[in-house]
Amino acid sequence: MELSPGRQTVLLDDVGMTPFLKRVTLFSAGGPFLDGYVLSIIGVALIQLTPALDLDARWTALVGVAALVGLFLGTSVGGYLTDRIGRKRMFVVDIIGIAVISAATALVAEPWQLVAMRFAIGVVIGADYPIATSLVAEFTPRRHRSVSMGLIAAAWYLGANAAYLVGYLLLDVDGGWRWMLASAVVPCLVILIGRWDIPESPRWLARRGRGEEARAIVHRVLGADVQLEPEPERTESYAALFRRGYLGKVLFVGTIWLCQAAPMFAIYTYGPQIMGELGLGERQVATLGEIVIGTFFLVGCLPAMHWANSLGRRRLLVVSFAIMTAALAVLGALPSPALPAVVACLGLYAFFSGGPGNLQWLYPNELFPTEIRASAVGAAMAVSRIGTVVSTYVLPGFLLAHGTRATMLAGAAISGLGLVVSVLAAPETRGLTLTESAALRLGPPGRRRPAPDPGVPHRP
Repeated sequence: MELSPGRQTVLLDDVGMTPFLKRVTLFSAGGPFLDGYVLSIIGVALIQLTPALDLDARWTALVGVAALVGLFLGTSVGGYLTDRIGRKRMFVVDIIGIAVISAATALVAEPWQLVAMRFAIGVVIGADYPIATSLVAEFTPRRHRSVSMGLIAAAWYLGANAAYLVGYLLLDVDGGWRWMLASAVVPCLVILIGRWDIPESPRWLARRGRGEEARAIVHRVLGADVQLEPEPERTESYAALFRRGYLGKVLFVGTIWLCQAAPMFAIYTYGPQIMGELGLGERQVATLGEIVIGTFFLVGCLPAMHWANSLGRRRLLVVSFAIMTAALAVLGALPSPALPAVVACLGLYAFFSGGPGNLQWLYPNELFPTEIRASAVGAAMAVSRIGTVVSTYVLPGFLLAHGTRATMLAGAAISGLGLVVSVLAAPETRGLTLTESAALRLGPPGRRRPAPDPGVPHRP
C-alpha cells in the first residue's frame, strides 16, 4: 500500500486514538470485567450456598481460594501460550471457556464439585489477563496507554459491582445461587461477539518474522501512513524472565500486585461477612454496603488513569500505597468505629487503590519486550496469586479468631509492604515507547538507564 503524495509516515506509538483502538480496549476489558464478576459473585452466592451444600468453614475457605489457585495456573500457562501461538486465537477461545464453565457451575450438587468448577473457571479467567493486556499495550499509542490500561482495571470493579447487584436481586430467590453462578454466560456472549474480528497484534507478528502480515494489519486498521517502530533484533525466550534484568521486574510487579490485591480480594470474596462484622448490616443490606465500597474502587480508577501521566507512574504508586495503608491502619486502630468512620476509611482505601490497581496492569506491559510480554504479565500475576491464595484461605479463620480490627491491621501491613517496595523499586515509564520502557532498570528516575540484560536501545 503506497502513501498519498505529501503524506508522512507516523509510528504506531504516536498515532491518535481511533474508533478501532477504542474497540480493542473495550472488548479487551471484557476479560477483567468477567474476572471481577466471577470472583465477586461467589461472595453473595455463599450466603445461599452455605446452607444449601452444608459448607463448613473449611469448605468455605476452599471455595474462596479455588478460583485464585486456578488463576495462578491459568495466568502462567496462558501468558506462555499467548507469546507462543499469538494473542488473537487465545483472545477468543478463552471467553468460550469461561461461558461453558459458568454454565456448568450452576449444576453442582456437592461441595467438591463447586471447588472443582471454581478452580476451572479460575484457570480460564487467569489466562485472559496476559492475553487482553498484551493486545491493548501493543495496539495503543504511548500517550493513551495509561488511560486504556486504566479502563481495563476499572472494568474489574465494574464487573464486581455488577455481580453484587445481580446477587442482590437473586438473594431471596429460591435456588438463586445457581442463577448467580450461571449469569456470567450473558456478558461472555456479548464480549465474544465484540472480540471475534479483532486482528492479531502486529507487534507479535513482526517479532515472529511475519512482517508483511503485520504491516497489512496496521495499514488496514490504522491507515497507510502508520508503521511499526523498529524493534531490536534480539529475541528473548521464556527462560529470560528468570535472569538478571527481568527477574527483579517480575518480583517487583508481582509484589505490588499482591499488596493491592490481597486486601481487595478479601473484601470482595468475604465482603458481606466483613460488612456485617463492621456493623453495616447483613444479607441484602451488607451486599448493598459492598456495592458502595465497590463503587469507590471503580471511581478511583478514573483519575488514576490521568494521574499516571500527570504525576507519573512512580509518584502515583507511592502516594496511593501511603494513603491506603493509613486508611486500613486507622480502621484497625479504632476500638469501635462509628459507621461514618468505617465508610470513610474503606472508601479512602478503595478510592486510592485505583493507582496500584491501574499500574499492576500497566507496568508489566511496559517493562518487558514484545516476545515475552504476555509471559511476564502471567509470571507477575502468578507471584501475586501465591500471596492472595494464602491470605484468602486464612482469612475466614483469622477473622473468626481475631476479629475485624486485627484483620484490618493485617491488611495495613500488607499495603505497607507495597509502599516500601514502591519507594525502593518503582521506575518511571511515563512518555516512553514500549521499546524504551522495556530497557529501564528498577528504581527512582535517577537510575533510568538501560538494564544490562535486555539489550534493547534506549532514548537518552
